[in-house]
Amino acid sequence: MEQEQGEYFILRLFIAGSSPVSVRAIKNLREICEEFLKDRYELEIIDAHQQPLLVRDENVTAIPMLLKKKPDPCRRIIGDFSDREKVLRGLGIRIK
Repeated sequence: MEQEQGEYFILRLFIAGSSPVSVRAIKNLREICEEFLKDRYELEIIDAHQQPLLVRDENVTAIPMLLKKKPDPCRRIIGDFSDREKVLRGLGIRIK
């Protein structure tokens, strides 16, 4: 099921401090969001070391991990988000 153009995305990215993989994940994800979801997303970046209870509550099993909270269906994407097609598929965004 593909997302419609006007839908608003709520994203939560779990990272591990300022590790190279975390920095790369943030950069790659922000670029994707700005290109494909401009003005239609909220991105919360959570350092797993600083918020271990949230990591537990969200059942985060790998870092970096992106949780797509809205729109449904909820999804989890793991990695540094360098594979744009995989990220877009995971978010339910179809490239025209």
